[in-house]
Amino acid sequence: MDAAATVKAKPKKNMAKEYLKGWVSYRIKRYWAYVIATVIALVMPWITIGGNHLFLLSFDHKKLHLAGVAFDMQELYLMPFLLMLLFLGIFAVTAVGGRAWCGWACPQTIFRVIYRDGIETKLLGLRKRIKNKQKEPDMSKPENQLKKVIAILLWTVLALIAAADFMWFFVPPEDFFVYIQNPSEHMILIGMLLGIAAFIVIDVVFIKEDFCIYICPYSRVQSVLYDDDTIMAIYDPHRGGEIYEGHGYERHKTINKQKELLAVDPSAECTTCESCVTVCPTHIDIRKGLQLECINCLECVDACTTVMGALGKPSLVRWSSEKEVIEQKGKTNYLRPKVIAYITVLVLVLVSLFAMGSTKEHMLLNVNKTTRLYKIHNDGVVENDYIFLFTNTDSKAHTYFFEVLDNDKIKIVRPKEAFKIGAGKKKKKVVVLQTEAQLANDARKDVPIPVTIRAYATDDKEKIVVDRKTVFVYPRADLVKK
Repeated sequence: MDAAATVKAKPKKNMAKEYLKGWVSYRIKRYWAYVIATVIALVMPWITIGGNHLFLLSFDHKKLHLAGVAFDMQELYLMPFLLMLLFLGIFAVTAVGGRAWCGWACPQTIFRVIYRDGIETKLLGLRKRIKNKQKEPDMSKPENQLKKVIAILLWTVLALIAAADFMWFFVPPEDFFVYIQNPSEHMILIGMLLGIAAFIVIDVVFIKEDFCIYICPYSRVQSVLYDDDTIMAIYDPHRGGEIYEGHGYERHKTINKQKELLAVDPSAECTTCESCVTVCPTHIDIRKGLQLECINCLECVDACTTVMGALGKPSLVRWSSEKEVIEQKGKTNYLRPKVIAYITVLVLVLVSLFAMGSTKEHMLLNVNKTTRLYKIHNDGVVENDYIFLFTNTDSKAHTYFFEVLDNDKIKIVRPKEAFKIGAGKKKKKVVVLQTEAQLANDARKDVPIPVTIRAYATDDKEKIVVDRKTVFVYPRADLVKK
């Protein structure tokens, strides 16, 4: 190499250092996001506030725990708000950042990275490089077959842990470990645990990214949520050149034909190294443009940044929007009407959730009439029977009683005394209301008299009080004998 060539090489090397200076790959950032998501998923079931979990939907105890507050099954009107938060949140993230959920937080993606990149590649060396996800291992070799079996066994252990962690959001850990010590008495729990673990193994080892492409419904929804300002992994054809005819049509069969297209435009910067293709976990070529299979993992951005950075140039694949890269109509507009609408609805749902959650009743009461409408005594006294179902949803025991609010002619004759209900317990009471007064004088039919029953905790009447409306049926006049 002559002196002139050496002088030209030095600036390019310096430019490469400048472009890659302080650069942290998206893959490393994703790994940290996976660690955070995994820690949250594993730790959350163990966190309790005042004896209640952060989130628990217990079908065993028929309770919902949310942010340390326990709600009875009769209070599951909160569940629609939680589901709206979940779906609207994912839709809002998709409108802004594409399938960022898929690439950065979805359990399917995290599991595949642990199995493929962690176990198969780093631990066992079954795959040669993390950067080549297209080339499958040669399974004709006996040593590779053994490594595959070991990889599946290791992943099965992790799948059992993941399945148990999923179950802890429905069966609290303190109950879960007691139940599995008596498997014969809890076969449904054991069956669900093993079934979920088996699904995770089959999905991650055999179905792989085909789950994201063909099974997951989210990939079908994304096209409705995207717009020109949605940021995604996107190839810049203005700098890189049209690798495919018309950009976005069928791929050329050989690299030679790709190079022929590049030769039409000498200024095209794409080297056709295909690093962005070999690193893609869903086996697509990002240079075709937006594709259904792209999960926004940004592996292709990392690959192109490394290659082009070594040449002293910025990446041809960026995490940006079509408006900014393809159409070149200015900067991406993040706070556009669609996004503002999503944020507004999310805030309204969140406020409604907290508002309804803060009005939690610490006692639930169902009032039902018995099959006997009334009982008439010889002295003209009329009785109505009711079944009161009390539920103490508070974290401590209380003593309860009740009274008739809006009719002083109706008295409670049974029960005579207040009664105690333990924390989280239920109690059924037969209640008899009686009147000696003539509440109605209708010779043709029975008359329902509206009545309001107030039930309360005698030890905390300010906080725990519930009003329920019912009817006292007064018989027709000819049946009542004074």
